[in-house]
Amino acid sequence: MSSLEPRDLLLARRLEHGAIEEVLGRYRFRDPLKADANLQAVADEPQARELLADVIDDLLLCLGESADPDQALNYFERFSRAAVQKTQLLSFLKATPRTMELLARTFGASPFMGDILVRDPVSLYWICDPEILGNPRTRETLEEDLGRALAALRTEQRQLDALRTFKRRELLHLGVRDILRMASVEQTLAALTLLAEVLIQRALRISGAALLSELGVDTGDPRAERIVAEFTVLGMGKLGGGELNFSSDVDLVYVYANDSGALPRPEGPPLSKDAFYTRLSRRLTAALADSTGEGQVYRVDLRLRPEGRMGGIAQPADAVLRYCATRGRTWERLAYLKARPVAGDLALGKRLLNRMRPFVYAPPLGPEAQRDIREIKVQIDRKVAARGQQREDVKLGFGGIREIELVAQTLQVGFGRGKPRLRERNTLRALRALREAGLLSAGEAETLRGAYLFLRDVENKLQMFSDAQTHSLPEGGSELRRLALTLGYPPVEPEQSFRADYRRHTEGVNAILRDVLFPVQPPGRLAAGISPGTSRSAR
Repeated sequence: MSSLEPRDLLLARRLEHGAIEEVLGRYRFRDPLKADANLQAVADEPQARELLADVIDDLLLCLGESADPDQALNYFERFSRAAVQKTQLLSFLKATPRTMELLARTFGASPFMGDILVRDPVSLYWICDPEILGNPRTRETLEEDLGRALAALRTEQRQLDALRTFKRRELLHLGVRDILRMASVEQTLAALTLLAEVLIQRALRISGAALLSELGVDTGDPRAERIVAEFTVLGMGKLGGGELNFSSDVDLVYVYANDSGALPRPEGPPLSKDAFYTRLSRRLTAALADSTGEGQVYRVDLRLRPEGRMGGIAQPADAVLRYCATRGRTWERLAYLKARPVAGDLALGKRLLNRMRPFVYAPPLGPEAQRDIREIKVQIDRKVAARGQQREDVKLGFGGIREIELVAQTLQVGFGRGKPRLRERNTLRALRALREAGLLSAGEAETLRGAYLFLRDVENKLQMFSDAQTHSLPEGGSELRRLALTLGYPPVEPEQSFRADYRRHTEGVNAILRDVLFPVQPPGRLAAGISPGTSRSAR
């Protein structure tokens, strides 16, 4: 029995269950008999069997080193059945052994990526192109490729479906590079943000053209051109900060220049700007959020606009400024700190945000504002505790991503008026600026930076698994082991190593949050405005 080789699984006349288990047990399969059934299904005709026999040693080795060999092989079987020519696929694997590692690690880590490949098997050859796999995509390349994909399409629906298909292919590129560690966490977050910006901008163009056509408006009329152009889309949250994750929704705020004038129409009365931009905003939101057989571009959250759900979906710039000046709350100061124009008239968006700086940074972060921020944290804690996930929620839980963001944003808003370099939207750049300004010690900044990169990596791997907006750690067992292995932990007790790192990072974050927001010896650094090292020595 010990002399059996993997090829015997395919070429021997008949093997007993014990022999199959002995061979496949070497490669960490939990269910060797099911794994053998997968292999036999791939080798369902003579030429395929011979080709698979030629690569089975390398294939099993790659599968065994993946985060989940059983899952990886199951997806490999599905992928082989979906391929236009299975023998061509197996010949390609024989000629490019590196492809087997790519497939095994991708299938083992992410059913979501596996489903993309099964749905479009030809995309394997695209992603394996060294020029594609080896390089990040630039804005120019994305826009050119998307333009070519849309060139021959005439209807709004077909164009929007092309956006959904394009996003799926680009997520494959980002996901594979991330799984293979060909891109850093920072690079992956930036690339996901860039993709969103390109898709939102194109969706706006498609929606605007379709709406004008529906209204019977002459797009060559200068008045119509001017009105359509006076519209900006602000990206909030992680989109604004350039740090989207794999299954992010996009937080958007729609703003137009002013209410003066109207959209001329050849038939019927002119359309007011409010009515036009309301319809445009609704159409753009639907273009991004509606699901079809090709999927969805992005979930859209519009609740950060003035008045939230009660406010107009699109509002003139002066109304936004007036709201912030008279009714804006502390949490909105933190939110608009990250605002950034991502589509439409970018210059309009920049002018608006420049005028909003006094709202975000000028008012002192006095006792009432500090209480508001503490209450934000208390409410988050209650929400997470109600789910029993205080230590399991990567985003909102103890020492999670939100605590890092809250530390950074609180200090930025508190001291940004007199320190313009603190006005960073991106969390990692903000931590660096806070360290340089003496508001975080070098040790604190490094603790927060390390934890942020670690937790965002964990978050991406969780969401990459099933394209779900989840932030909850698996309770244990094979799912936690798969997560740890996907993150790159060695195969010997990876769960314990991951848990130890997770505990170390989150405890470090929470200690800093407590020192900033809930100091043992008030007034603390928010009131003192001094460096953490000095504040401790003065207490």
